[in-house]
Amino acid sequence: MAEMTYRDALNMALKEEMRRDPSVVVWGEDVALYEGSFKVTRGLLAEFGEGRVKDTPISENTIVGVAVGSALGGLRPAVELMTVNFALLAMDQIINHMAKIRSMFGGQATLPIVVRAPGGGGSQLGAQHSQSLEAFFMHCPGIYVAVPSTPSDAKGLLKSAIRDNNPVMFLEHELLYNSKGEVPEDEDFTVPLGKAHIMREGKDVTIIAYSRMSILALAAAAELEKEGISCEVVDLRTLTPLDTATFTASVKKTGRAVVVSECWRTCGVGAEITSLLYENCFDSLLAPVQRVSGLDVPMPYSRKIEKLCIPQVEDAVKAVKEVLSQKY
Repeated sequence: MAEMTYRDALNMALKEEMRRDPSVVVWGEDVALYEGSFKVTRGLLAEFGEGRVKDTPISENTIVGVAVGSALGGLRPAVELMTVNFALLAMDQIINHMAKIRSMFGGQATLPIVVRAPGGGGSQLGAQHSQSLEAFFMHCPGIYVAVPSTPSDAKGLLKSAIRDNNPVMFLEHELLYNSKGEVPEDEDFTVPLGKAHIMREGKDVTIIAYSRMSILALAAAAELEKEGISCEVVDLRTLTPLDTATFTASVKKTGRAVVVSECWRTCGVGAEITSLLYENCFDSLLAPVQRVSGLDVPMPYSRKIEKLCIPQVEDAVKAVKEVLSQKY
C-alpha cells in the first residue's frame, strides 16, 4: 500500500492497464503533450507514444464517436472529456450509439469503452462548468456509471472499467483529485463494478452517498458520533450497476436513511435511491427517508452562494437529526 492522491491513483490505473493490454488506447483534448487538464494522463505519451496516446480536436462528439468505431474494431479506448459538462455535446454518440449498439446487434458486438469525465461543483466555475450529470447517464440503459470517492476506488474501479466489455461513464469529482489515501500497488488490484462499500458501520441511521458526497457523509458521521449518534455510511461506488442489496440491507438494520447526492434534487439520483428504499424496506423504516441534494438552480459563480447550492456537512448532520426525531 502507498499513500497517493486520487489523481495519481487514476494515472497508475491507466499505466498498468496500458502495459497489460496493448489494445488499450487513450485520447482526448490535451491528454498527450499537456498531460491532461487535471494531469491524470501525466507520462502516458512518453511511455506509450503517439500511436496509443493522442490529442484530439475540440469535438466531444468526435472523441466518443471515434471511440465507438475503434471499440468495434478491437481496441479498448479510455477517452477523456475535459469536463462532464461537455459530454452534452456528445450525447448522440453516448446515448444513441455507445449505449445501444450491443443490444441492437444482438450481442454480436461489444463496446469496451471508458469515457472519463471530471465534474461537480465547488470550484467557482459557473453554471455551465459545475454540473453533476450522473443521473442523465444512470437513466440510460446500456451504460455503466462509476463514481469513485477514494483514491483506492479510483484505481480499482478504473481498472475494472477498462477490462469490462460494456461502455462505462467514469465520473470523477474535480474536488477529489488532490485527496489522498492508501492505494494498493498490486497490478492485479481491482474493485468490482456494481458492489457498494460500507465505509463506516453504525446502528442508528444509514447515510447513502457516492463520489465526493461519501467523503462528506463520513465527516458528518464523525460529527454525529460526538453526540452519541451512530451512522452507517454506504458508498455506492457505481450507479449502474447499482448494488441495491447492500444499501437496503443496511437500512433494514438501522431503520432510518439519509440519501446524499450533489446532483439536482428533481429526478436526481437521490430520488431513485429513495424510491428503491420504499419499495424494498417499507416494513423496516422507522421514519421517512430524508434526501440531501443540490438545489434545483443553475450553479452561481459567487463562492458564498455556490456553497448554499451544494450539500455541506452541516446539511447531512441536520438531515440525520431530523430523521432520528421522526417516526411513523
